[in-house]
Amino acid sequence: MNLRRDVFQAIADPTRRAILLLVASQSLTAGAIAANFDTARPTVSKHLQILTECELLEQKQTGREIYYHINAKNMKEVADFIEPFRKLWDDRFNKIETIMKNYKPKN
Repeated sequence: MNLRRDVFQAIADPTRRAILLLVASQSLTAGAIAANFDTARPTVSKHLQILTECELLEQKQTGREIYYHINAKNMKEVADFIEPFRKLWDDRFNKIETIMKNYKPKN
């Protein structure tokens, strides 16, 4: 059974977010990725499978090695979805900062 996984469920897991950060700057093999975690290699492989099924990671075979890299197009879709929320909180924090700068304690 091949289920389509939800992107936001995938990135909810801290290990999968860490994997995305690792491969954001360079393509890595599963072994190189697993070396960064204190978990069993099959566990990391399952995380890679989920990220690949969600199309947040892509695979490219070079010789006998499979390299994982970010699918920038789908990551942009996630970022585009989150952007209005980031802007909302930035605006709220800026208002609080303005209030605090103008605050004068009573003596």
